[in-house]
Amino acid sequence: MQAEIIAVGAELLTPYRQDTNSLFLTDRLNRMGIEVTRKTIVGDDRKQIAGTFAEALRRAELVISIGGLGPTEDDQTREAAAEALGRRLRRDEAVLREIQERFRRYGRAMAPVNERQALVPEGAEPLPNPNGTAPGLWIEADGRLLVLLPGPPRELMPMFLGQVEPRLRERAGDRRLLTRELRTTGLPEADVEQLIAPIYTRYEGVQTTLLAAPGEVQIHLRAWTRQPEQAARTLDELVERITLALGRHVFTTQGEALEEVVARLLNAHHATLALAESITGGLIAQRLTSIPGSSSYLVGGIVCYSNEVKTAWVGVPGELIRQKGAVSAEVALALAQQIRERSGAALGLGITGIAGPGGGTAEKPVGTVFVALSDGRRALERSAHFPGDRERIRWQASQLALDLIRRYFQFPAGQH
Repeated sequence: MQAEIIAVGAELLTPYRQDTNSLFLTDRLNRMGIEVTRKTIVGDDRKQIAGTFAEALRRAELVISIGGLGPTEDDQTREAAAEALGRRLRRDEAVLREIQERFRRYGRAMAPVNERQALVPEGAEPLPNPNGTAPGLWIEADGRLLVLLPGPPRELMPMFLGQVEPRLRERAGDRRLLTRELRTTGLPEADVEQLIAPIYTRYEGVQTTLLAAPGEVQIHLRAWTRQPEQAARTLDELVERITLALGRHVFTTQGEALEEVVARLLNAHHATLALAESITGGLIAQRLTSIPGSSSYLVGGIVCYSNEVKTAWVGVPGELIRQKGAVSAEVALALAQQIRERSGAALGLGITGIAGPGGGTAEKPVGTVFVALSDGRRALERSAHFPGDRERIRWQASQLALDLIRRYFQFPAGQH
């Protein structure tokens, strides 16, 4: 079964509101083996909505609409569905009573405009909405299925999970979607593609997509199949071959964020960490503390933007800063060593750089980053020059730092 999703609402055509419902629906449909082939956003115009419904129903067996079921004049989804199917609207007295009862339970008077929500296209089956006044609608027509869902996620999600998904499972068939996700860091998208294209292009039954994000490249593998065991073996083989080709640049084959990988490694090795952050301004700590249980490995950190704080709070010698500059490998290493000693953590990490837009020089342009990790016996250091605006540079710097911690645990000394 193939499906299309149509999000209705003029607000979704502005920069102020995003359609997140379709992400939820796509995930749930894919899990059932229903492939989403198209997503469309249309404004609050009845004729445009009706035309969009009619076109989608010609292409797909299942069309799911989001939004436009409210009581106001700009809510035109019911009317558009009736027009697209050539059916009349009728008032469903049972639906109307349910809406009236909801208002009574909350001690509120129902405005006459809410009666519009009891209008139902002929042959449609209302879907009760315990979380709002807008019922959904299940409509079958000429072997096709049109499902109308309310827009608020707190109404849409339980309605879909409780009333729509169980019925779709009966129709979905035995086709299933299997996925794998690898993530890499330290290589640009073009380099990743060059290394793995000769591998994945030999697997005709697997869709491979590369997505570039600041500091990482994601590799998504998808296989639609009626033979899940065989497809799983194929995907696992492809993951293994890609991992071999990309080597230490692959930080996960499970689709995890880098901070999740680092948190797991710190816990597995019973290691603690302290941070001295300049350029990242606490971003590394924020990412690590977003993982539940972070107190087991993160001792704490200091945001040391000024030279005075680097010296007074962390203990970096002022003379070193004057000689080498605050943005230098030497200062990054001193930050790492000093924060480790002062905190008592097993590992200390120091990072410094120039996030911009100003402050760069010919020798150290905007985007220059130095990071160091110390365990008291040995130290690892890395430097980089990142393009982009201030926030992009800071994020990539945090990615560089987290990856240094990962490599400390995953690779022998000297192979980082």
